[in-house]
Amino acid sequence: MAVFLLVASLLINWYAGTYATEKASNAVTDIILSNIAPRDVDVVYVYGPIVFWLFIAFLCFKDLHKLPFTFKSIALFVAIRSVFVSLTHIGPFPSQIPIESDLISWFAFSGDLFFSGHTGLAFLMALVFWDNRFLRILFIGVSILFGVVVLLAHLHYSIDVLSAFFITYTIYHMARVFFKKDEQIFQKGLAA
Repeated sequence: MAVFLLVASLLINWYAGTYATEKASNAVTDIILSNIAPRDVDVVYVYGPIVFWLFIAFLCFKDLHKLPFTFKSIALFVAIRSVFVSLTHIGPFPSQIPIESDLISWFAFSGDLFFSGHTGLAFLMALVFWDNRFLRILFIGVSILFGVVVLLAHLHYSIDVLSAFFITYTIYHMARVFFKKDEQIFQKGLAA
């Protein structure tokens, strides 16, 4: 069920991103982006999440009892973000650095800005693995790094990055309610 929900949410995300990109309006001003020059951060933007998600997969497959709650939380995050993306399709910032990579072409859209998935998903993993101090600090650091990276490349507006923390916190608590049994199994370390 967890894998099904994750795949379904990724399909929803694809449709939402495609729609938002087609309907993208004009760019808006941004106090941070207007005052920093764009930087080419392709390597971190593309390969950072790949390494990050391979690490998450390793954690989940090493301890299979962690997989259902983790995957379902990610699926909920992606589905909710898809709703936000469908409702908010502001055009990309004019000085946005284009990302040149076929690795992320299925997931990257120019109109899916609100809210930052790079920032939010890493923060979600910090919340999911909160009881492990090392992982919590690591994932919060990764979330901040990803937030800085998308701002440096002008790939997200500052509101996209800052709001990701608040919206993700709410999504995490929704996941704890919706997937209570899975979260209890995750916490207790019982076999699913």
